[in-house]
Amino acid sequence: MAMALLWAVGVSSWGCSGRHLARHFSRAAGREERPGGEELRRLLLDDLAPTPSSERGLELLFGLSPCLLALRAARRRVARLLLQAGRSGLQGERAELLRVAEARDIPVLRLRRQKLDALCRFQVHQGVCMEVSPLKPRPWTEVGEARPGDDPQQLWLVLERLQDPRNLGSVLRSAHFLGVDKVITTGRNSCPLTPVVSKASAGAMEVMDVFSTDDLAGFLQAKSRQGWLVAGTVSCPGPEISPSSDIPITSCLEFLWDRPTLLVLGNEGSGLSLAVQASCQLLLTILPGRQLPLGLESLNVSVAAGILLHSICSQRKGSPGEGKREHLLQDPREPSTTSEGPGLAQHPGLSSGSEQERQNGS
Repeated sequence: MAMALLWAVGVSSWGCSGRHLARHFSRAAGREERPGGEELRRLLLDDLAPTPSSERGLELLFGLSPCLLALRAARRRVARLLLQAGRSGLQGERAELLRVAEARDIPVLRLRRQKLDALCRFQVHQGVCMEVSPLKPRPWTEVGEARPGDDPQQLWLVLERLQDPRNLGSVLRSAHFLGVDKVITTGRNSCPLTPVVSKASAGAMEVMDVFSTDDLAGFLQAKSRQGWLVAGTVSCPGPEISPSSDIPITSCLEFLWDRPTLLVLGNEGSGLSLAVQASCQLLLTILPGRQLPLGLESLNVSVAAGILLHSICSQRKGSPGEGKREHLLQDPREPSTTSEGPGLAQHPGLSSGSEQERQNGS
């Protein structure tokens, strides 16, 4: 009976002192010792106090990159940072998490691995979670006017009714990596921007501009009138394309990106709806490398998105990889045009004597 009473008193006292202990822990980042050093080892906090009623309506973001990028972007309200106990110290990105949380006066708590596993429903959290406000797409009316003449190589990705959170996250990750300017989703029958999406995107969701519309066909038609090319996507030409359709179909490898483009991807199962397909001026497809049996004639939407986006974005002028492309595609059996000799890469900014003489006109 006495032991039970002591246990109850200990648990109730955490509700009063948890914030004090959390601040005591997070202030370790501001002192000279390595963040999460001796102070980290002293605290063993298995009992997580309930989130105050004023902070309800939050969700649990998990994973190192999503949490760090969410803190950097500062788009969400952050209630608490939860770190896994049992580490002798925090280094690299975990130490930065602690420093940013301290700078923003965010409480930092430590939990055992089993507790974090349960909170995340056994998702891969990498020892880092945050209680945050939800992130929602903005109305497409907030996109702002982007005239085709401003930049002929603008690319917006439009997603119609994507429903799998991991597919959506993977698409967002590829879009961010390859340089897509904006992402538009359908407001109805689409996966929301959940923590699972953020983790699948490696945190790209936290920093990308994602908008939504409830009238996708109307949005596409409006952009078409403004001079944008609306390019839909389909699997290999087959029964899903009406024989009477006059929309041209071309391989993504033959597509020439010479004006602002909206690339439209459809639902995982049914593809583009008829109304959206009718709003397209062109349909892009990925040709297979062999004869395919029924059921394997299409790709996963996230894989298809990566291939389509790369085939388009590789045409972008002035991209970071443009200057390297010729060298990377060179036959390794041929003498290198960018080296002093076989296997010796020339340092950027330096040139051989003969090249320098040619540049000087001598």
